[in-house]
Amino acid sequence: MAPELDQEFDPGTLHALRAKVLAQACRAGLSEARATDVVLAVHELAANAIRHGAGAGRLRVWNLVTELCCQVDDGDPPRFEDRARHPAGSATGAADTNSRTLMSSISSAPGHGLWLVRQLADRMSMVSAPDGTCVRVAFNLS
Repeated sequence: MAPELDQEFDPGTLHALRAKVLAQACRAGLSEARATDVVLAVHELAANAIRHGAGAGRLRVWNLVTELCCQVDDGDPPRFEDRARHPAGSATGAADTNSRTLMSSISSAPGHGLWLVRQLADRMSMVSAPDGTCVRVAFNLS
């Protein structure tokens, strides 16, 4: 299935990426607050791809019947289907965000991005290989 949004990004295009993600999340029927969660999670993943990866990346978004699925890739990451060939890149597992307990203040020091993404998304998985990383997050639509 072709993604509804397929966008390459770099440091100079993050603002445009956020706007496109917000529009996509709203079209999918998410509330304004939940759409903002999607934007924040995708921005964190894109910023990580720029900071820790290849300096640029690619976002793909699918509006599935029950969820909005976002995938951020940097470099030349393995596909999720290939993770058996990349033992170091096994999935992190689903983030249990039913208990959305966010800290009242989040330090501005690096290192909280993936934690925040796990808190915002209903599910998160990641595969990594020497040539790149692929992270998928999903947000329930119902």
